[in-house]
Amino acid sequence: MDLSQEALTEKVYVTRQTISNWENGKSYPDIRSLLLLSSVFHVTIDQLIKGDVKIMKEIISQDELRTFNRNSTIFASLLILSLLSFVPLTVFFGFAGLIIFALLYAAGMYYAVRVEKHKKKYDIQTYREIVAFTEGKN
Repeated sequence: MDLSQEALTEKVYVTRQTISNWENGKSYPDIRSLLLLSSVFHVTIDQLIKGDVKIMKEIISQDELRTFNRNSTIFASLLILSLLSFVPLTVFFGFAGLIIFALLYAAGMYYAVRVEKHKKKYDIQTYREIVAFTEGKN
């Protein structure tokens, strides 16, 4: 519709930075903004949302989900193992037990960072929820 970001900010009541984030896929409009956008562009909210659902499905490939789930499982296992093993390791192995604990903890934090980077890169939780909602699932 030949609108600049500044012109759209006046119609949707958000900042130019917010519109830039929408355009770059860094965030999505809230419900109020979706209503205003649908009015400005003369399309239904359904058309606004479902246009992105196809892209989201492509982004959430099975390989990516498997990698995310594997990293999450490893992180959770290492976290639980390090929490439960601290006292036994230090009692039975002394200083060597502290080193083993530190290695377990470091490995757990490594996987925690991997999980967070993966979540941030693909915004997996949000995409999964939107896709499930549009397919009538919980």
